[in-house]
Amino acid sequence: MSRSDHREDLLVVTVDERGAAVGTCTVAEAHTGFGVRHRAFSVLLRDSEGRVLLQRRAEAKTRYFGVWANTCCGHPAPGEAVVAAAARRLTEEMGLRGVRLTEVGAFVYHAVDAATSRAEYEFDHVLVGQSDDDPTPDPLEVADWCRSDLSLLLGCPEQAADGEGQYAPWLGPVMRLSYEYWYR
Repeated sequence: MSRSDHREDLLVVTVDERGAAVGTCTVAEAHTGFGVRHRAFSVLLRDSEGRVLLQRRAEAKTRYFGVWANTCCGHPAPGEAVVAAAARRLTEEMGLRGVRLTEVGAFVYHAVDAATSRAEYEFDHVLVGQSDDDPTPDPLEVADWCRSDLSLLLGCPEQAADGEGQYAPWLGPVMRLSYEYWYR
């Protein structure tokens, strides 16, 4: 069984429209059909020059593989605090440890990946932090990474700055909430 297959068996927290926990289901169940609304998080890091750290999702991902996204994202396990889960995934995906994370907001989105027909229906908590460290990403999670000027990305055009790949559908709201927090 591959790591991606195993991750599909993990439990996520299902939530109501306000983000209150109402139950659990597997990652696979949460992303099948229309999708089941569940708790997720997105982390966006910036460096001391104000550039944000983006990743291109690895081909092994079951949803939105090969597209540019925020620094890392994932789902807290039942009973796991969002900040703790985000710190864990930051280490697992990007090899970055000890980054202080701050939750800056949340939003709900729904999208269906045309390549896999899997759905995202997430109550997404956005966390930000600062790090000048270069990541050492897990190649099964991350195909590539770059640092980019946040102001160039706020509109989330269809193509990445280098002309390759598209952005993940959740990146726009993550960028806007992060920008509002950093530059309020």
